[in-house]
Amino acid sequence: QVQLVESGGGLVQPGGSLRLSCQVLGNIFAINVMGWYRQAPGKERELVADIGSGGGPNYADSVKGRFTISRDNHKRTMYLQMNSLKAEDTAVYYCNADVMSSYGRGRYWGKGTLVTTAS
Repeated sequence: QVQLVESGGGLVQPGGSLRLSCQVLGNIFAINVMGWYRQAPGKERELVADIGSGGGPNYADSVKGRFTISRDNHKRTMYLQMNSLKAEDTAVYYCNADVMSSYGRGRYWGKGTLVTTAS
């Protein structure tokens, strides 16, 4: 069974920082693209940032210059460093990974972690 486990969400004041983590668990052969998505109340889920197995990050315009995505392939973990947080960053953040496992190739989602930016 493949599982993505997120951590690091919480309540932060505007201008503050948080770091999210996402670890891939299971009998994994390879992890291809990994990404962070978010869904705010009443809105559709949107891509925040993604990163290939060799690096090469891609960011949504709304977070460029404030968020940094990275991954540690040895630890099977992806990170999202979020700085200068704004109220509009409030959302449930989900990690996603394109994985080769004993079950074949599949795209998996975490359960999500809530990030709330408020005074």
